[in-house]
Amino acid sequence: MNFRRIFLVKCLLLLFPSVKCSSTSLIYKAVNETALLSITAPGSIYEATWSKGGQRLVQIKNDRTRHYVNKEQCRCAMLRNGTLQIQRLEKADSGNYTVLVYQQDGRLKAEENIMFFVQEAVPQPILKAECRNKSVSVKCEVKQKAKDEAFLIELTQPTGKKIQKNATTLEWHGRNSGMFRCVVKNQVSEKMTEKVIKCPGKLDFYLILSIAGGAVFFVILVICLIYCIRRKKTKRHEDYEEERVMQTLPMDREKGMRELPQTPSTPTPRQLRVQQRPLPQPHGPQQALPPQPRPQPRPRPRTQPRTPNLPRERP
Repeated sequence: MNFRRIFLVKCLLLLFPSVKCSSTSLIYKAVNETALLSITAPGSIYEATWSKGGQRLVQIKNDRTRHYVNKEQCRCAMLRNGTLQIQRLEKADSGNYTVLVYQQDGRLKAEENIMFFVQEAVPQPILKAECRNKSVSVKCEVKQKAKDEAFLIELTQPTGKKIQKNATTLEWHGRNSGMFRCVVKNQVSEKMTEKVIKCPGKLDFYLILSIAGGAVFFVILVICLIYCIRRKKTKRHEDYEEERVMQTLPMDREKGMRELPQTPSTPTPRQLRVQQRPLPQPHGPQQALPPQPRPQPRPRPRTQPRTPNLPRERP
């Protein structure tokens, strides 16, 4: 910063206090609101006069207010600090406002210019979408009430933003589906419309992965189910064959035991006596028979031990 120039300007203001300060500012207000046009000059206000386009409106001097136009038509009033108040704004109130501030000795203290604009609030935007051959056509539109109204339209889509000034329609074409936002604004108001737009025929990447993963999981589940069923069936068949073999083995053993040859049993003493009793002789002359040899007792055969019956296994 150049401190020498700043110091020089301050010295000039101290030496020449009557030098006027002129400034210009921009103010925007909406219809039916109340506007306050203030004075930026420091210090107390002894005399100030507001005018619009060269026509004086109201004046304050030594705390006394004077209107140069109809008070009801102007809808304006002067505050003690020199601020101009305008109520129930209309678009006709737009224009160039000037205020002249004087000191008590009649010297001009400051002159300020204000470019004042009264605008209508923006209407609600309309967001339209149309799907064409797997592409999206989006249109952001606002109905303009007057020709001199200027809008700023912003169309936000999943991959970026498109802005256009002084227009009532904004279009976008692409292949990206998702959230779309249409914003319409001016200097005094802003309105927005949002909508999720998805066109059929173009599946999302994550949706495709989900479907593929679900199909693979289903196939694996079916394969595991078939394998378990077949394994269970094979195990049942093996258990059945084993049980059948176990049931057949005792029956074969019992059958073999029944088919063994029976050993001759030892004759009882009664049977021996019957065998030794002589046969009855017929009547008549008998011939002497040679003496019969006495039968020798047969050796007693050894009894074969009986094979014990094995217990049957419970199936």
